[in-house]
Amino acid sequence: MSTKASAPNFAKALRAVRLERDLSQEDFYEVSGRTYISRLENDGADPTLSKIVQLAQVMGTHPLTLLTLAFCGKGSSAEVERLLAGVKEEIASFEDLRLGRRDRRRPAG
Repeated sequence: MSTKASAPNFAKALRAVRLERDLSQEDFYEVSGRTYISRLENDGADPTLSKIVQLAQVMGTHPLTLLTLAFCGKGSSAEVERLLAGVKEEIASFEDLRLGRRDRRRPAG
């Protein structure tokens, strides 16, 4: 199965989780300035993966939570379940996933 990804909305996910956790933009001072958080929440910047990890740590959540919500329209339980089930199925379909190895080519034979 190939999961078709809709355009992610990281800005909406970040803001929703931040507000749910009752955090201000200033609460991220150890990892980012308020201006950068504002840019992220207004879709004016794209965070790196390491920045997503840092933001998630401040919010006390897993980075995949932010990414999952970014790919959900409303973040309903049913929508999240469908998305994660599709991802789980896709990962299970990999025959020989060699995480941690440099050479991903299959041996000839």
